[in-house]
Amino acid sequence: MAERSFATEVQQLRAEPGTVFRGEGILAVTKALLECGVGYVAGYQGSPISHLMDVLADAQPILEELGVHFEPSASEATAAATLSASVMYPIRGAVTWKSTVGTNVASDALANLASGGVTGGALIIIGEDYGEGSSIMQERSHAFAMKSQIWLLDPRPNLPAIVKAVHDGFELSEASRTPVMLELRVRSCHVHGSFVTQPNLRPPFTLRQALESPVRDTSRIVLPPASYLHEQEKVLDRWPAAVRFIEERGLNEFFDGDVEDIGIIMLGGLYNNVIRALMANDMADLYGNSRIPLYVMNVAYPLIDSEVLRFCAGKKAVLVIEEGQPEYHEQSIHTILGRAQVRTTIHGKDMLVMAGEYTVAELKRGLAAFLERYRPAALAKAVPMGMPAMPVRRELAVAMVQDFGDGVEAAVITPARSPMPTRLAVTSPAAAAAAGAAMRLAAPELATVVPARPPGFCIGCPERPI
Repeated sequence: MAERSFATEVQQLRAEPGTVFRGEGILAVTKALLECGVGYVAGYQGSPISHLMDVLADAQPILEELGVHFEPSASEATAAATLSASVMYPIRGAVTWKSTVGTNVASDALANLASGGVTGGALIIIGEDYGEGSSIMQERSHAFAMKSQIWLLDPRPNLPAIVKAVHDGFELSEASRTPVMLELRVRSCHVHGSFVTQPNLRPPFTLRQALESPVRDTSRIVLPPASYLHEQEKVLDRWPAAVRFIEERGLNEFFDGDVEDIGIIMLGGLYNNVIRALMANDMADLYGNSRIPLYVMNVAYPLIDSEVLRFCAGKKAVLVIEEGQPEYHEQSIHTILGRAQVRTTIHGKDMLVMAGEYTVAELKRGLAAFLERYRPAALAKAVPMGMPAMPVRRELAVAMVQDFGDGVEAAVITPARSPMPTRLAVTSPAAAAAAGAAMRLAAPELATVVPARPPGFCIGCPERPI
């Protein structure tokens, strides 16, 4: 039974090319799947990705018009096995479930799929249920991606980035003959925004055609001696192909800053919280312009050695922001720099907590520790809730002046053509500090206001007897 009806919202999936699509992250993912010419979709319910199944169910008439096959799966293992249709045939397929419990169930099918490789694009959309609101053990999907060498995308939490990740995921899968995971955190699944649509595409090759023209290739069966060949293919062919695609298409992003001797490496899914934490330390503005250079890894796995080396070159220290444990990226970056004999100092879990969600408050503390060590002057000059002086790029006109409440009297709101504020007046640090203290005191009271989350167990859940 559906958790929620999207009967009205799914009509946006028929939007003409060039239309501004407005809605929830889950709806945007569905529209992107149709734009990519997906041939089949399957999945198993589970927060935070449940609503994707609800959207697909309500969009059944639209899927049928385009010749897209959709089926709810009996389990995550069944959903993963569905992707075997893309092993021999040039069919794009997508499956979805909750991770990491769902990925545990599907791991055998995924391992076989990743070993033999795929012909058509195979996309695994996983709800990364970590941190706030999570109902499962606190583990990361990254481990599954590494063990089976499945490429892992972690886009920035905005609709254009998420839609682009769906398109990139299919193309990366086909370019490297490897299934691709697209992980979406809770906020990404439910974030609202807009993007410009592309036309929906009918799948160029359908399941009916596959049934009518079967293909047989025993070298794709995961049994010796073929399985030994598969391992060599992963390392010698598929991995280099994926790295080339990621580099050439610029899937990861670089953002410049004027504090050039330090930097931050982060996963794309953490971008919004990191920017807010930088703002709290007066190292970024409301438009996302950071004073510290950023390397945003929208591809969480594999790491691109050349990009890491390019970003770290000339920097005395870099902070790696990686939510959860173990610190896979921090260890890998140490290895990359060590082999290249680059002397940039790497920090991560020594300044941020090893386990737990990276909230804005936690990131603010970690960033403050990093700045205190390498840029104490910048941190000392920062005024709470304000902005340090920024270089003037061009003459700006005041578009709006308004009262911002405690701690802030007025601000310059710049035109869209130059989103770089140059002045933010602050009444006093004491007023801003008092506001922050009041927020911290009020936080415990939320426990008495916000209702407890009732448990919901799937049939077969090991916790169900409780």
